[in-house]
Amino acid sequence: MTENIFPDRLSVDPNSRWYDEKLLSRNIGIRLNGTERTNVEEYCVSEGWIRATVGKTLDRRGRPLTMQYKGTVEPFFKD
Repeated sequence: MTENIFPDRLSVDPNSRWYDEKLLSRNIGIRLNGTERTNVEEYCVSEGWIRATVGKTLDRRGRPLTMQYKGTVEPFFKD
């Protein structure tokens, strides 16, 4: 039932075409393979991946450095 509320792909980067400020303001959580992740920058449910930050490291453009992890992605509301 809640799967229809979430888009297939969502990003926290305002410059991304998958950014949705209204949806992100509702406190979304992400589970990857059953484990809640708190450092997710972007996810895609249909392709089964998340992009998560790597510590406080920044790339050459000043954005957080990320790594891609694959598995079962489950978005949910924390409240």
